[in-house]
Amino acid sequence: MEKTAAIVHSDPDILGGTPVFVGTRVPLRNLIDYLGGGYSLDEFLDAFPSVSRKQAVAALDAAHSGQHLI
Repeated sequence: MEKTAAIVHSDPDILGGTPVFVGTRVPLRNLIDYLGGGYSLDEFLDAFPSVSRKQAVAALDAAHSGQHLI
């Protein structure tokens, strides 16, 4: 599994410190909201192509196992 630091980070200069996927301006919250709203992972990835499948799956795996993402 990827290190969580390589998946999501928080930087005060990017969206005011909102946790985003590394290399993007896409908040982690968007993934959670999409899945919680009944959308699939593929629909999220289509809507946010700057997030890789590997990043999204690693974030979900980390959250599921109780790891801190930031």
